[in-house]
Amino acid sequence: MAAEFTRLMARDGHEFDAWLSPPEGAPRGAVLVLQEIFGVNSHIRAVTDGFAADGYLAIAPSLFDRVKRNVEMGYTPQDVEHGRGYLMQIPEEKLLLDMRACINVVRHAGSVGAVGYCWGGSLAYLAACELPVAAAVAYYGTRTLQYLDRQPKAPVMYHFGERDKTIPPEAVEKIRAAHPQGEVFTYAADHGFNCDHRASFDADAAKRARERTLAFLARHLTGPAESTDDDLPLDKWSDA
Repeated sequence: MAAEFTRLMARDGHEFDAWLSPPEGAPRGAVLVLQEIFGVNSHIRAVTDGFAADGYLAIAPSLFDRVKRNVEMGYTPQDVEHGRGYLMQIPEEKLLLDMRACINVVRHAGSVGAVGYCWGGSLAYLAACELPVAAAVAYYGTRTLQYLDRQPKAPVMYHFGERDKTIPPEAVEKIRAAHPQGEVFTYAADHGFNCDHRASFDADAAKRARERTLAFLARHLTGPAESTDDDLPLDKWSDA
């Protein structure tokens, strides 16, 4: 099965698209990929496909579908403003419903990890606090501070750029203090260093962060267990 957009339904009846990318062989687990504020664009799809190439069943929900469908933006200042406008319209409980629906879709592949970027990095932290994920990786999660009153129920790894003005060193230290069990890494890079579509892309930082992320997922995720009556047939993907 090739990677493609598939339509899911959350528990409240909302239908949304998600980019679903399967591995070639038996999955070693699943990865929920959480978008930046630019939609599930070509970069996020490529990231999702990358996790599939490493053996995971990977899925990236179109979280902006609750506001506007088919959002796929670039990285101009205007795009940033549009993205911020979209995210401000989506309540947290709705985001959790959509993420949970994705987890239900891929859980037959084994343990599920959440990996997010920018806004999605904060959502990965939120997933570790509120959803049944086995691990989470937060890349420069700009809004993580607003969730620090909650403790993750799963291990979390953090990646930050030392030149990132949106998450200055004092913010990183607050995250360290609130979650001392977390694995925190910093790089001589700016915000968005993992995205090769952005001027702030840093190939060395992206490579090292990805190596650490894959090792972290390998430690905490496991492949399929025996099926149960709760497993959803692949032609009935929804948050049942």
